[in-house]
Amino acid sequence: MKKVGCCYHPKLPNDLGRRVADELMAIAAQHVDETWVAAAWDEDITRAHMPGTDLLLCVGGDGTVLRAARLVVPNEALLLGVNMGRLGFLTELNVDQAKERLPDLINGAGRVEERAMLHAEVVGDGDEDPARHEALNDVVIGRATLGRTVQVNISVDGSPLADVRADGAIIATATGSTAYSLSAGGAILPPESNEIMVTPLAPHLAAHNSVVLPPESVIEVRLAVGEATFSIDGERDLDLQTGQIVRVSLSPYKARFLRTANHARFYYRLARRLNWLVEAGDAE
Repeated sequence: MKKVGCCYHPKLPNDLGRRVADELMAIAAQHVDETWVAAAWDEDITRAHMPGTDLLLCVGGDGTVLRAARLVVPNEALLLGVNMGRLGFLTELNVDQAKERLPDLINGAGRVEERAMLHAEVVGDGDEDPARHEALNDVVIGRATLGRTVQVNISVDGSPLADVRADGAIIATATGSTAYSLSAGGAILPPESNEIMVTPLAPHLAAHNSVVLPPESVIEVRLAVGEATFSIDGERDLDLQTGQIVRVSLSPYKARFLRTANHARFYYRLARRLNWLVEAGDAE
């Protein structure tokens, strides 16, 4: 590796995110030619630094990692999450572990874990150049007004799948299967799976089931009735008008994580975070 960067959460108390980022880059500077630091919210600055970056550390929680994964596109930098948040589904190391292991990781230790991303376009009648978005977790079409449902028409590869009145619909990756989709009753997919999951949100008088689709699927969600918003990874919201379509497919880009643990560790961490396990000493 020759160039290492760090994105940090700018709203942590006492500027903690920036201080940790500076400390990590001081370590990295002893092993690479170039380092840089930017707040994850400063998208233009981060994108400007990305070309040639081999490793991007993300200091914060899962939200910081989600932002960073989108900012990496179309580059291929590895992502390394440093957990300063609560859940940490996407982060693997705490601050002390990151400081200790960073030199070895820069010099080739660890393994690369590739996570599928989604590509979404918002189209309407006559749109020749639709807006384009990449997502690591999910794309959500949801109601814009509390207490009012929306009518959506969902199709897969041009064939109708569902016409439902609901709070909306979630299209999720395997990474997103442990996020909003899980709270809506969706299944959990293996982290490196390329399948796409469609989960309805509180459908009215309809089945409440997820559908898992193959990677080559193209999903279209048309807003038939109601006011709705279109959300990318729960962070970027855009208004949808009646008749507009959100078209979602697998992205040509992947989020590439640098990991220190083996694949099976994901399931242990998942079980701990979902309180599925009783650890020694926890039982009465």
